Amino acid sequence: MTDRPARTAALLALALLLACAAATGCGGRATTHHKPGTSHEQASGNTGTLLTTDDGAGHRLREVPAEGAPEVRLTARPDSEDGWNLQLAVKNFRFTPDSAGGAALPGAGHAHLELDGRKLARLYGPWFHLPAAQVPEGAHTLTVRLYADDHTAWAVSGKPVEGATPLTATAPGQPGGHDHGGTPQEQADRTVTVTVRDGKVSPAPARTELRRGERVALRVTSDRADTLHVHGYDKELALPAGQEATLVLTVDRTGLFEVETHESALVLTQLLVR
Repeated sequence: MTDRPARTAALLALALLLACAAATGCGGRATTHHKPGTSHEQASGNTGTLLTTDDGAGHRLREVPAEGAPEVRLTARPDSEDGWNLQLAVKNFRFTPDSAGGAALPGAGHAHLELDGRKLARLYGPWFHLPAAQVPEGAHTLTVRLYADDHTAWAVSGKPVEGATPLTATAPGQPGGHDHGGTPQEQADRTVTVTVRDGKVSPAPARTELRRGERVALRVTSDRADTLHVHGYDKELALPAGQEATLVLTVDRTGLFEVETHESALVLTQLLVR
């Protein structure tokens, strides 16, 4: 009778060991990490066919049938203050910023914006503000390309799903140019200068108080490529790595508006408009 507790303990330990091995490889990580409500098939990223070819920047193409495939059309309209407002008209596609880096789900993901083949920004919505300072003088081609959450490029018939539009930037003071007199800082009533390095914001984020109708210049230098976003105004600015970029904004509504980065999700300042 004295062996019964020992046998019971041994059987229980064996059962736990088998359960551990089945779930995670006995101490290893679980093989599925998909979000609640997402099937294992979806989380495995088996949507379409993964090709050996890429988009030219190292992102492999994910081939899907032409019927029901994502589509995108790009238009650029001059902004009344600076640069251009870009609109991405998409079909069979939705922007999913909250799941970037996850598995490839049908008709979901984000976009890349390129100027003459050079990446400017990653886009998580249908609108983007392109500052004039980001576009050299002359004729150019703007391209947007659609990507899945796992950063593979959606493709049809071996070609990436993309849209393009011509864009001509002229010198300030010339027809079609963006001349408002002086540099952006000279046009502004207030200038906020921020540096982002190693995931830290300098100076520490604080509130910038403004009167309605004033113009503020946001001067940002980031050590990694990112995108600046002004909440409440839907204004965005591409931040090239290691280069200062400036967004000039007229604050025409009252309230508290956060200015943050998309990729690193850092708050740079808060605009308090009275």
